[in-house]
Amino acid sequence: MITGELKNRIDGLWDVFAAGGLVNPLDVIEQVTYLMFIRDLDDTDNLRAKEAVMLGLPHKSIFAEKVKVGDREIDGNQLKWSVFHDFPAAKMYSTVQEWVFPFIKGLHDDKDSAYSKYMDDAIFKLPTPLLLSKVVDALDEIYALMAKEQDKDVRGDTYEYLLNKIAQSGLNGQFRTPRHIIRMMVALVKPQPDDIIIDPAMGSAGFLIEAQQYLRENHAEMLLNANMRDHFNNTMFYGNDMDRTMLRIGAMNMLLHGVDNPNISYRDSLSEQNTDNEKYTLILANPPFKGSLDYEAVSADLLKVTKTKKTELLFLALFLRILKKGGRAAVIVPDGVLFGSSNAHKQIRKEILDNNKLDAVISMPSGVFKPYAGVSTAILVFTKTGTGGTDNVWFYDM
Repeated sequence: MITGELKNRIDGLWDVFAAGGLVNPLDVIEQVTYLMFIRDLDDTDNLRAKEAVMLGLPHKSIFAEKVKVGDREIDGNQLKWSVFHDFPAAKMYSTVQEWVFPFIKGLHDDKDSAYSKYMDDAIFKLPTPLLLSKVVDALDEIYALMAKEQDKDVRGDTYEYLLNKIAQSGLNGQFRTPRHIIRMMVALVKPQPDDIIIDPAMGSAGFLIEAQQYLRENHAEMLLNANMRDHFNNTMFYGNDMDRTMLRIGAMNMLLHGVDNPNISYRDSLSEQNTDNEKYTLILANPPFKGSLDYEAVSADLLKVTKTKKTELLFLALFLRILKKGGRAAVIVPDGVLFGSSNAHKQIRKEILDNNKLDAVISMPSGVFKPYAGVSTAILVFTKTGTGGTDNVWFYDM
């Protein structure tokens, strides 16, 4: 939870943008994300260099002597935050706009990677050198405060607090899942090194970030094995979303957290274009449960399981389809799923209880998702068996 001076500094950063003429919260978040990403690249590169020295391994900095940006070759050192943040405002602005920004857009060698795909249409929108200079100074102060905090997740919390600003402005229906709820759900399903994990409504990739963190803390040995490390970087994490800005933020978020090439796709998980079937071993999700859909747009085999327009029921049918046998899911649903009396509600409950294994129902208080929604919600934890197996269900009232 962000409190005190750090919270005030972030609120102050918001005011700096507003005074500089950038008022759309989504634009602000995006620009702050780019700048945090640029700053973190510098820190990460220094850290990797130190580790290489300790282990006696060679290290090639991404800011190596000369860096090619477009047709020009420039001194890579000038692209480092620690160097350009001392430049006069006008020089800093031209450096970031003309060199640093094109450099981060082309950072991933694989042009088909999620990062390259979604960074391709990223735009540097800060209108003036003065605004950039003020934002860079404000971010330096925020990072200095984060460094003083002992809580290891203060970086994540800071980012979450920034993202909250989108939701508070009611834009895009972005729906934040509180970090401690995500962490609890991940701990309940215990991701394993051979899992294939998806969030079909991923937003800024909070569930995937937490899952990779859990694996680093509990299965660190997997990163020492070449095959497992390759799986971790390329074939373990999947996410879908319908908002390109959130996909971009999610791709940067994953890269910053050390997952090189997550499989992040721009697609509607419920539509016919999603042909996934028995592909994943673990689902972590807080799917949208506001509103309903057009029947024509929904995949026909989901409607066979539950004939409805309600997204929360269709997502449950989707989870059962895309999980492999033995695969687990921890997902958030509105209470209506548990108590709704329509045929569609009964159908999906029967499917989970009779044909699969319901492990737990964790009922959460109604205020968990305020200010975005006041509905009461629950976490369902279930295993796909296809043959039943629901025996003892753990009910927990939070």
